[in-house]
Amino acid sequence: MDMSEHPYVTHIPPMMVNPPRDPRWRGRIAGGAAVLVLVGGGGTAGAFLTETYLNRAPAPAIGTTSGSTVAATSVTEDDDLAPIVAEVQPSIVTVLVDGARESSLGSGVVLSADGLILTNNHVISSTGTVSVRLSTGRTVPARVVAADSTHDLALVQATGLSGLTPVTFAADDTVAVGDTVLAFGAPLGLEGTVTSGILSAKDRSLDTGEEQLTGLIQTDAAINQGNSGGALVDTSGRVVGINVAIATAGDSTGSVGLGFAIPADTVTSVVKQLQAQIDS
Repeated sequence: MDMSEHPYVTHIPPMMVNPPRDPRWRGRIAGGAAVLVLVGGGGTAGAFLTETYLNRAPAPAIGTTSGSTVAATSVTEDDDLAPIVAEVQPSIVTVLVDGARESSLGSGVVLSADGLILTNNHVISSTGTVSVRLSTGRTVPARVVAADSTHDLALVQATGLSGLTPVTFAADDTVAVGDTVLAFGAPLGLEGTVTSGILSAKDRSLDTGEEQLTGLIQTDAAINQGNSGGALVDTSGRVVGINVAIATAGDSTGSVGLGFAIPADTVTSVVKQLQAQIDS
């Protein structure tokens, strides 16, 4: 997989709330932060391409709107999240793309009992054979049936499946800054991973240099490469967003508590449009 195809990397100076949005502003700034898309990659030996991935991708700017403030609370040990995990986990899958020399993986969510899967467009944008691994460990062939690069979403149809449990989406106005959220997916290839945190801001914007993702949810739940396309859910087990990018500090590619997700209302609207394309 050519990592230069994935443009969701940028560097911003520390404490800069409204950085410049000129796409020519691409230099690495010492002590700054990097924003990167969350697909994981590996060569024939299965090693993950992390720092290489970060250094090769272009670096557009990241900005925010001023409509929300960041909450500073945290999840307490009294929160019983296990029932939510048990409910949602069967609806989370790993999406794999195996190319001739390299492979990549991301996450996805089940939309239908017969294996229609939602993931990020950047997860399936590389050349290769697509497959889906269920939470049970079973891996089945799949194919991309529709994609929207502008919103970074795609639909994948897994074959030979029935009886899957689709996710349920929340409405954007039912979640607020400070709400507890859980992130599901396969960070760094570690399938079946769940992390918790809060919804820390709304209405964030990411400028990729080619498209601009707006209205994003920000969370401090730990998410990393491989979480792309996974679910961010509320304490009712409803999907409030689809994980798409994180911010990292300096040369690190790990989570520093700044993750971004495409909000549920945007997701459901795009999914309806993609399904209409399939049916037409």
